[in-house]
Amino acid sequence: MSERPTALVTGASRGVGAAIARALAPTHDLVLGGRDPEALAEVVSGLPGARPWPVELTAVTEADVAGVDRLDVLVHSAGVVTLGRVEETPAEVWRRTMEVNVIAVAELTRLLLPALRAARGHVVLINSGAGQRANPNWVSYAASKHALRAFADGLRLEEPELRVTTIYPGRIATDMQRELRAVEGGPYQPENYLDPDSVARVALTALTASPDAHITEITVRPAAGPLN
Repeated sequence: MSERPTALVTGASRGVGAAIARALAPTHDLVLGGRDPEALAEVVSGLPGARPWPVELTAVTEADVAGVDRLDVLVHSAGVVTLGRVEETPAEVWRRTMEVNVIAVAELTRLLLPALRAARGHVVLINSGAGQRANPNWVSYAASKHALRAFADGLRLEEPELRVTTIYPGRIATDMQRELRAVEGGPYQPENYLDPDSVARVALTALTASPDAHITEITVRPAAGPLN
């Protein structure tokens, strides 16, 4: 059995989740969650000590986490966003956004609490600038990210032996960002956005902080370009 700490990363098939997996691979055994088995297998193939965990997070059960008795790191990176004004956003969009971005996070954390407590582990939540303020056309997403912030704050108080870090990145150069810019009708300019590896390094900073330092929140914005 490996002596290395174990990390579970959701949304690990692409973007920030995959970048965090790569950053943790030299020091951690990895359980990598995602909905696309092929994309997940590609990420896993390049990371010794990693195994895929193909799962629908909105339907996760105790059976899905069976055998995880000790967990040092839990990174919540999976998320969805649907743009639109309030008048254009039907209830099913609100439900799906909350289900993926908040409820699935809360339920997976709940199921893994015994394993996290056993390791005095660390929970990292990849939030968004939208978790600090709401902009037009982003209201359902911002509401979910504000709720995620409240979940992190409450978890930190309820579980004082765990570390809980919320990261609020600005726009990130990912496939999702390319899709969002297409919806917004603007150009996709990756040089104006954060690199996923930069966000991963921020997460690693929190995870490797000295024992006397509990980094609770980090805000990181692109050096150039839009802030949200």
